[in-house]
Amino acid sequence: MKQDGSLCNNLKSIRTRLGMSQQDLANIAGVTRQTISGVESGQYAPSVAVSLRLAKALGCKVENLFWFEEDLPEVEAVLTKPVKSGQQLRVSLARVGGKWIAYPLVGNDAFRIEMIPADGEAVAVDGFPGIRKLPNPKGEAQSNTATNKVHVKLLDDIDKLHNTVVIAGCTPVISLWAKATERWHPQLRVHYNFANSMAALRSLDRGEVHIAGMHLYDPQTGEYNVPFAREALAGKSAVLITIGVWEEGLLVPPENPMGIKTVSDLVDLEATIVNREPGSGSRMLLERKLQEEEVQFHSVKGFDHIVHSHKDVALSVVSGIVDAGVSTASIATAFGLGFVPLHRARYDLVILKEYLEEAPVQQLLSTLGHRLVQSQLEVLGGYDISKIGEVVANI
Repeated sequence: MKQDGSLCNNLKSIRTRLGMSQQDLANIAGVTRQTISGVESGQYAPSVAVSLRLAKALGCKVENLFWFEEDLPEVEAVLTKPVKSGQQLRVSLARVGGKWIAYPLVGNDAFRIEMIPADGEAVAVDGFPGIRKLPNPKGEAQSNTATNKVHVKLLDDIDKLHNTVVIAGCTPVISLWAKATERWHPQLRVHYNFANSMAALRSLDRGEVHIAGMHLYDPQTGEYNVPFAREALAGKSAVLITIGVWEEGLLVPPENPMGIKTVSDLVDLEATIVNREPGSGSRMLLERKLQEEEVQFHSVKGFDHIVHSHKDVALSVVSGIVDAGVSTASIATAFGLGFVPLHRARYDLVILKEYLEEAPVQQLLSTLGHRLVQSQLEVLGGYDISKIGEVVANI
């Protein structure tokens, strides 16, 4: 709330969080209710004495209540997604490869279970470097513009933002690992971007993340992950460090009432499935198994019904919307579902070598050998972590 030019306050948010009415706060601080209303609305700039009384009444410091707008530092950051000019954004921030990266907290990206706190506030301004025209269906430029650069007004300590590691991936192991790591390194922050394996690799190639998680198998070479990483990173030097081997297969209702044993049974038993998006390891597995059993993709009911996470596959089966979907044994266990194993895949972390010497990355990787991390993965089920933390390839 602005007042007196660039003077801002958050009096109302602190007061309401403490369950106080304006009159309650006025009584405690020894001022009138009109004073409280005027300060909160930005119509009245309080004196030093009133400011001190309000801070004391709310149990905080004066600088927690009032600040000048110009006191909030700004950084120039590169957006990971184009946005419309003039759009106000909440963003998460991290320093990757010597530049600030801004991750828009929009739609599903704004939530995990609860809404994600923002690191900064940005407005994409028309005319800022990096603006591009969005084509309309006829291929002509529209008046709406999109930009990939923004000025971000920081809402958090810049040192905390510097000490951030960004990982893109799709396994719940990453969030478990992040939480355990932050117990040893309280100043370290791990920012997790949900993405399938190919999307994670592309994000790493664009310089948007420090680490990409992946689980892709190349049947032609019999290799896990390496051929895909080598191609996607286009000559960049990287290292692959393994988390472990997980079981992939079909999630089915408890006790597998349809008796599904193979992917060909999906057609024979007229089962309905839910599928993952192109680029995901789960979809590649399903397509490969269907080809091995000479089953046409579109003979499987629901093949084109796409969801975008392991959780969404499980929820589709739990709700009875579908009869099966490809995911992992650990997800089946978490949701109390039946599981038909199809394949064992290695889950690796891909890291550009230029990031390996950065302190936050080193801190995160150092915890792969900690017992607490390993215990979290063991109790999750469906993982062989006997090789966790080992370098499996250099590219």
